[in-house]
Amino acid sequence: MAWKIIFGIVGLVLAGLTLRDVFDTVIVPGGSRASLQVARRLGAILLPLWKAVRGKRRGVSGTFAPVVLVGSFFTWIALLALAFGLMAYAARSYFLPHVDSVAEGVYLAGSSMLTLGPGKEAAVSGIARWIVLGAGFCGLAVMTMAVSYLLQVQSSISQRDIGIIKLNTSAGQPPSGLTLLERFAALKQREQIRDVLLESRDWVATVRQTHSMHPTLIYFQSIGVGAGWPAALGAVLDLALLAEHCIDDDSLYGPAVLLRDEGVRMGKDLGTLIGVEPKQVLVDEAELKQAANRLESSGYPLREGANFSAMSVQRSEYRAFVDAIADHLGKPCAVLVRQS
Repeated sequence: MAWKIIFGIVGLVLAGLTLRDVFDTVIVPGGSRASLQVARRLGAILLPLWKAVRGKRRGVSGTFAPVVLVGSFFTWIALLALAFGLMAYAARSYFLPHVDSVAEGVYLAGSSMLTLGPGKEAAVSGIARWIVLGAGFCGLAVMTMAVSYLLQVQSSISQRDIGIIKLNTSAGQPPSGLTLLERFAALKQREQIRDVLLESRDWVATVRQTHSMHPTLIYFQSIGVGAGWPAALGAVLDLALLAEHCIDDDSLYGPAVLLRDEGVRMGKDLGTLIGVEPKQVLVDEAELKQAANRLESSGYPLREGANFSAMSVQRSEYRAFVDAIADHLGKPCAVLVRQS
C-alpha cells in the first residue's frame, strides 16, 4: 500500500509541475522561477553543443530556436505521460487487466493523452477513470496551447522583422544610422526623421516586451532580414545618438533621448536574460566627428559645441550589450560610418 501512495504522489506532483511550466512558458509573461523551466534548460543544454558543431564564429543557426521550441513540447508531453503512468501504476488494481509495470502505465497514459484511448487496458472503476480522463484532458490542453503558442511566436517574429526590413531599405546592410540620415536627406525627407525615431521606439518596446516574455524568440532568425535584429537595434541607437547630440533640431531631441533610453534597456534586459556578458567596447571620437561632418555635408544643421566625449561614453554603453548579443548569435554588428 505504501508504494502505491508514493507512486501516486510522485506522479501527481510531476504532473502539477509540468502543467505549471507549460502555463508559465506559454501564458504568463516572463514565466516563473519556481517552475521546471524546460525551454530554458533545454536551450542551455543544446546551445553549447550547437555552437561546438557549427563553430563559434558561425554562431547559432536558424534551426536552433525551432528545435528548442518543438523539443520543449515533446518534453512536456513525455513528462505528463510519465506522471500519469506513475498514477496509473499506483492504481493498477482498478484497471482490468491490471497494469503490470510503470512502462505499461506510461503507454496507457500516453494513449489517452494522444486521444487514442486506453488500448487493451480498460478503466473499470474508481480513481482509474479519473486518471485516464485527466491524462486525455492534459494532453489535449498542451497540444492546443502548442498551436496557439506557435501562432504567437510567428506573430512576434513578423512584427520584429517588418521593422528590420523597413530599416534596411534606408539604412543599408549592415544597417547604419548615419546612412539612414544621409538617405533621407538625399530624398529631401529630413522632416520625416522625427517619425522614424518615434516608430523605432515603438519597435524597440515591442521587441523588448515579446522577447522578454518568451526568450526563445531571441534565437529565431528569419530569411531576408540581413544582419538581424541586434544590428538593427545598434543602428537605431546610433540614429538616436546623432539626432540627440549633433542635429540642431529641438523636435528630434526628446524622441531621440527616449529611443536611446528604451534601446539601452532592451539590450541590457535581453542580454542578461540569455546570460551574455557585456563587451568592453572602445568608441573612436574621430569616427563620431567624421559622422557629424557627413551630416553637415548632407544639409543637416549641426549643434554648436557637440560633446563627442559624452557621445563616445553613451555609444560604448549601449554597444557593450548589443555587440555582445550579436557575437553570441553569430551576427554582424551595426556600423556607424560606412566607407564608400
